[in-house]
Formats: sequence, C-alpha cells, structure tokens
Amino acid sequence: MSTHLNQAIVRIREMILRGELAPGQRVAEAPLALLLGFSRTPIRQALPLLAQEGLLAEHETRGFVVRSFTAADVLDAIEVRAALEGVAARRVAEHGASKSFLRALRDCLEDGDGILNGRCVQEQDEARYAEMNQQFHALILNEAGSPILTEAIGRNNRVPFAGPQALAFDRGNLELMYDQLRYAHHQHHRLVEAIEAGHGARAEALMREHAHVVEESINLATLGVAPVLSKPVSSKKESA
Repeated sequence: MSTHLNQAIVRIREMILRGELAPGQRVAEAPLALLLGFSRTPIRQALPLLAQEGLLAEHETRGFVVRSFTAADVLDAIEVRAALEGVAARRVAEHGASKSFLRALRDCLEDGDGILNGRCVQEQDEARYAEMNQQFHALILNEAGSPILTEAIGRNNRVPFAGPQALAFDRGNLELMYDQLRYAHHQHHRLVEAIEAGHGARAEALMREHAHVVEESINLATLGVAPVLSKPVSSKKESA
C-alpha cells in the first residue's frame, strides 16, 4: 500500500472519529482531496477500503456516505476481537511456531522499533505503524490456521475501528501518541516471546490486554464523538 494511500486512510478515519464527517454525510473525492492536500487518486482508493472497515457505506446512487455507529459498538467489537485473537495466539504458541513465521513477526518488531527509535513520532508515522500492526496481527491469525477464527474476526473487523489497522490518535498531542505506540509495541515484543516459548496461556492473556491499548488510542469519550455518531444512515447497501 502506498504512503499517500495509507495517510489518506488514516486522515479520513480520524475525521470520522472526530465527527468532522458526520453520519449520513456524502463523502466526495474532490473536496476531501483539497482539504487533506492529496491528489484525488489516493482518496478514490481509500474510500472503498474504509467501507470495508465499516466506516463508510455505498450510497444508493453513487459514491459513499458515513455510516452510523456508537462508542458502545466499537468497544464491544474490540473486546470480541481481543477474545478471538487471544485464542489464535494461544493456539499458535501451543502448536509450535514455525521459523518463517517467527522471522516475519520479528520483521514487524524491527519495523515498529524503527518508527519509535527517535523517541518521538511524526504525523506520518501513524500510518506506518498502523500498516505494521495490521501485518503483525494478520500473521498470528494466519498461523493459527483456523478458517472459523479467520471468518469470525473478519466479520467483527467490519465494525468501525475494531480492526488492528484502525488506529486513531490525537494529532494535537504527539507526545501522548508516542507513549501509546511505544507501550503497544512493547506488548508486541512480549507476545512474540510468549509464542516462541510455547506459553499459550500467557500469549492469550497478552493479546487480550493488548486490546485496551486500542481503546485508549481511540479514546471515544475524550474526543466526545459518541453523541454525534448516533444518527442513522439511510443506505440500502448498509442494511444488507
């Protein structure tokens, strides 16, 4: 995924979280591109991907509209993902991790370390970290080798902000953003250690705890978006 596409996804996601794009609002490429300082191409590519995350719905005529969701929906889905991914992590640890899988996990750890080594983050680092985080979680799920877990997590991740890629931070406080990323990535390191050692119960517990970092990074109550997100969206596609 290109850098501009990654950044466009993150910025639009944050606009939805903050209520800058309201439920039911039509999302148009040209105004968004102008507002965010991108060409229309990454915006056009980002919109269907955000629809897959559950943030947008296809309009009955053309284009996309912002979907309705509540803070409770998001937090429930994060808890479900924590439980399901915890099972996946335990299964991988107990069955024994392959060398190629562990190498791929360590590549993710190195990528995250590289983002955080400067002891501060730039705005573009959020998209880089989100891409690494998505890859890290996907590796564990794939290694678990369970179609049932894969399908259940895939369905759950279509709830807005439930998936591992759907990080959203306060751009006005990059110091806090760095602290949250650093702690989350510290958990990644401990999780890899538990999987490599074959400690299934610890791997599951670490994965479940990891979900709380997601809740804090989104911080719906602090951002004050829950009341804004309660309006219904009228879309034939969304009700399907």
